[in-house]
Amino acid sequence: MPLPDGTIYLDHAATTPLDPRVLEAMLPYFTEQFGNPGGVYALGRQAAAAVDDARETVARLLNCRPTEILFTGGGSEADNLAIRGIAASQRKRGNHIITSSIEHHAVLHTCQALEAEGFRVTYLPVDEFGRVRVADVVAALTEQTILVTIMLANNEIGTLQPIAEIGEICRARRIPLHTDAVQAGGALPLDVAQLKVDALTLAAHKFYGPKGVGILYLRTGTRITPQVTGGSQERNRRAGTENVPGIVGAAAALALAQAERETENARLIALRDRLIAGILQIEGARLTGHPTERLPNSASFAFQGIEGESLLLNLDVAGIAAASGSACTSAIVDPSHVLVALGLDDSWNRGHLRLTLGHSNTEADIDAVLTQLPAMIASLRRLSSRPAVAH
Repeated sequence: MPLPDGTIYLDHAATTPLDPRVLEAMLPYFTEQFGNPGGVYALGRQAAAAVDDARETVARLLNCRPTEILFTGGGSEADNLAIRGIAASQRKRGNHIITSSIEHHAVLHTCQALEAEGFRVTYLPVDEFGRVRVADVVAALTEQTILVTIMLANNEIGTLQPIAEIGEICRARRIPLHTDAVQAGGALPLDVAQLKVDALTLAAHKFYGPKGVGILYLRTGTRITPQVTGGSQERNRRAGTENVPGIVGAAAALALAQAERETENARLIALRDRLIAGILQIEGARLTGHPTERLPNSASFAFQGIEGESLLLNLDVAGIAAASGSACTSAIVDPSHVLVALGLDDSWNRGHLRLTLGHSNTEADIDAVLTQLPAMIASLRRLSSRPAVAH
């Protein structure tokens, strides 16, 4: 379904519109069922029941126990709670954390902050497609390793990581494995038993749910130190009055996304592959990320000799919403840390374009991009090659 103003929205990795069916599920908890889940009266019990139902829904979809599901204020908070919480609880056992060089900043900045607190962090390199080598994980493990955190799917280039293989290695050594699955919530199977993870984070607004709601799976037996204190909510692991409408919406959105996943993925893969094939016809264009082991809706490119920000402005004027790098860093002029990790030099990594598809996109959208993009690239290259004007 096209957007009301005619915009071609190709930034679903940044956020997705709220599904009307999700909004319908949420509405009663903004109005007549507004109670605090901590109340002992009827309104409170109704709210608590709604949170319990949502927790059971999410647990069923992740193939875990309801007691292993925590709700937070977003994906970044869930990442922080998992990483900081596990690290703090394991401090007496060791101080070594392993992550990758292409994680979202919610993970990278958290690990960097922990380094300032005395933890030691290994930032694993990736191959030319953005994949972590399992052998590198094994080589980095030490007696002091207390946590491995590797994302399930990259937010900038869409590459999928071998999480189940890494999980098998970590489990054999009894080292907790956390995965940031924020980009994967609506696109990949999320069976935590098959993934062999001890902690997994999601954000509802990435799969047509509300903003400001995160989900953290925490495997039974995984110790964690609370990072938000002041109440007994979430089984004493995350204080604060529950966001009942948001939690209800998160569960409804995840259920819809997983139920429709296979059909929608097939449609998106066809559109994505058509988009990739067309854009790679442009001179000086290259696909970034793994050619096959990537999210079904994600197409990421580097164009030699242009600035990604200038390209985004041209696309915006044409009514096409896209991104260059991750949404959280798109205002920064410096090259993406992900593209740098892939080994791309400045002539390529400044000309990054991320196009991520969703429910609203059609073949006509793909045709519009493929019709307009070549001329934009050519114009920007001409401008960048002009000599400076003397004053």
